[in-house]
Amino acid sequence: MIQQVTQGIKISVKTEYGGALKKDDVFQHAFAYTISIENQSKDTVQLLSRHWRIKDSLNHPKVVQGEGVIGVKPILLPGEKHSYSSGCLLDSPIGAMRGHYNLINFATAQNLKVSIPLFNLCAPFAMN
Repeated sequence: MIQQVTQGIKISVKTEYGGALKKDDVFQHAFAYTISIENQSKDTVQLLSRHWRIKDSLNHPKVVQGEGVIGVKPILLPGEKHSYSSGCLLDSPIGAMRGHYNLINFATAQNLKVSIPLFNLCAPFAMN
């Protein structure tokens, strides 16, 4: 598990390889990831948006941005945690993701940029 704390917000990431599939005569590799966002600060925060940079070993970079996570903008009181699972398809069996969440601190009205640490995506058969 990969973990990082930024401005009192702890991000934890677990990954899993889901297998290969063929789409339009091209093989793609499915990866799932579960992220936990834990508010270790003393203030209530809300996740507003996400920004991802995804890269595979064939150097096909992708940027994904959007509001919330899986359709929600969770509000986290001090000590609370929000977890969700999602996934991505890569053209190669090896890649990586990193990014950040944009949150707002309700007590200070300050915008927070919380780092999502770099995590590798690797099919078990590709590790040698």
